[in-house]
Amino acid sequence: MTAALLFTAFVALMLAGVPIGAALGLAGAAAIAVANADSQWFGLLAVPQNFYAGLGKYPLLAIPMFVLVGSIFDRSGVALRLVNLAVSIVGRGPGMLPLVVVAVAMFLGGISGSGPATAAAVGGVMIVAMSRAGYPAPFSAAVVGAAASIDILIPPSVAFIVYSVLVPGASVPALFAAGMVPGILAGLALIVPAVWLARRHGMGANEAHLPRPPFWKSLREASWGLAAPVLILGGMRAGWFTPTEAAVVAVFYGLFVGMVVHRTIGVRDLFPILRESGELSAVILLVVSLAGIFAFSLSTLGVIDPITRAIVGSGLGEYGVLAMLILLLIVTGMFLDGISIFLIFVPLMLPIMQHYQWDPVWFGVLLTLNVALGQFTPPMAVNLMVSSRIAGVRIEQTSRWVGWLLVAMCVVMLAVVVWPQLALWLPQRLGY
Repeated sequence: MTAALLFTAFVALMLAGVPIGAALGLAGAAAIAVANADSQWFGLLAVPQNFYAGLGKYPLLAIPMFVLVGSIFDRSGVALRLVNLAVSIVGRGPGMLPLVVVAVAMFLGGISGSGPATAAAVGGVMIVAMSRAGYPAPFSAAVVGAAASIDILIPPSVAFIVYSVLVPGASVPALFAAGMVPGILAGLALIVPAVWLARRHGMGANEAHLPRPPFWKSLREASWGLAAPVLILGGMRAGWFTPTEAAVVAVFYGLFVGMVVHRTIGVRDLFPILRESGELSAVILLVVSLAGIFAFSLSTLGVIDPITRAIVGSGLGEYGVLAMLILLLIVTGMFLDGISIFLIFVPLMLPIMQHYQWDPVWFGVLLTLNVALGQFTPPMAVNLMVSSRIAGVRIEQTSRWVGWLLVAMCVVMLAVVVWPQLALWLPQRLGY
């Protein structure tokens, strides 16, 4: 009865247009009140306690800092300089600009870890360039949206930080290391259909006639951006700072690059950057804290155990259950952002993971791969929504091209399922 109320209220509120965070908090509070109808205040004193408990975790301090890093590097002109460097390396010709899009998006993922932010930064530079070279706008939007989805796999990743808070035994450094190889494989997998489609359909006919940037000048201009992931990840590996401290270091480094080196950020730009980052961080952390109420309802009202027993006893077997979870995450990824998916489903999936003794780090990478797929799967893909808006097309127009990119990502996901060492080899080598 209470479990049905919890999920029914959540779905009803979502369908009514209530924001995801408020829907989680209100549904959880309603379930607590119904379950404690005979208690003083209906047990609702647990609501503020769990609101704070959901937020009062040290690793979450890294989230607003990495969001701020993304905003700073977006305005610093690093994306344009990385694009020029990539073009100077691979040259001009049919299919080369889609390759550049994926490569630059992967690299920016090593700075901010936010898919929509990368879609905006790369799309703002590359969609105009691809249009000038003769690529159709829906194809450009599809490639940018798919490439930006890799960012939640390549460290630093906001999704991995949230997962580490929810799952004991999965540390942030281990997850960061585990996402590296699958993230690179996902990027390489996206390059293959993107280049093949461009050449098969004769896109980019004007690309070969555009000037090629000089290599050494492009390398010199992009060197400050190239050093950012080295500083962030290398500093964590060397033990100079924790992931949270690394985010703070990255903020000051980004400000130095934008204000002193490239001089693309002025003092007047700081307030819009801080306001934009503060608003986005507030939304993320508010969802996290309100999800704490929902998670408390799941655990204390006895909702998780019956669901776990029903799934484990369904007769599907280990890989059948895994396939069902993957399908569920891909479908929900079409409608919800990655952080919301983790907050809703990880508490439900944790007992299943423990039952089958799946490695928590490997499982986190697999979940994140599924979320990445959902971020560019129509009809409500968040990354595709950003890139389509920049390209001036409807999301439906990108479906013709997105399907091929989804197949490429699914191949990587299947490889991670079959060979878990693709995710676990690097953290084991680094001693995490």
